[in-house]
Amino acid sequence: MRYRLTFVAGLALGYVLGTRAGRERYEQLRKSARQIAQNPAVRNTVESAGQQGREVAGKAFHTVSEKMGDRMPDSVADRVRSLRERGQGSAQDDWGTSNT
Repeated sequence: MRYRLTFVAGLALGYVLGTRAGRERYEQLRKSARQIAQNPAVRNTVESAGQQGREVAGKAFHTVSEKMGDRMPDSVADRVRSLRERGQGSAQDDWGTSNT
């Protein structure tokens, strides 16, 4: 899914940069993209996916740490902890959406 989204974003960017339709078409595309990004259904889906990702990462960390014990590098453990704390710390993430 991530690769498909990246491909679509790249395709859209290529169209915007390569189009000869001019500024008017660019503004039209920008307005459409903003409307999609501000759609409550899209925002809720993004929030849900982020929350599920944090939950899965936490479960995976516990499973791996149980099996590996002290052999897990500190850098990996620190990174997972910081991601978990970032997801639970504030009411808003980097995109300005709430985690509730």
